[in-house]
Amino acid sequence: MTIFKETLDSGYQTIAEVKELLADVEMDRAADPDRELRYELARAIEHVNRFGELSPEESRALVEDLAEHEEIDLPTAIKIADLRPQSRDELRSVFAKRRYQLDGDELDAVLGTVAKHI
Repeated sequence: MTIFKETLDSGYQTIAEVKELLADVEMDRAADPDRELRYELARAIEHVNRFGELSPEESRALVEDLAEHEEIDLPTAIKIADLRPQSRDELRSVFAKRRYQLDGDELDAVLGTVAKHI
């Protein structure tokens, strides 16, 4: 079951960017006393508030820096920016489904990039 009739736009966004968008939706709903938050929307807002620690600008800058690594595509860069792994094992879990695994130097380079933005 979907709550929307059509998809207007699609793209990859970090949790911080979604947090900003959902804050606007929450404000609009709060302004109208007859409209209540659906369960799914309330859970999504709760999730982004709990895990969205960076600002949208900081998270987008991290994604851009991660995308400079040739072995990281945009969806993977966004996943890494959302999770902000601190160790090689945490970072390896992001790449678990890929055929190509990063070696130790590549993992350290990615972790160094993440560490610059924390």
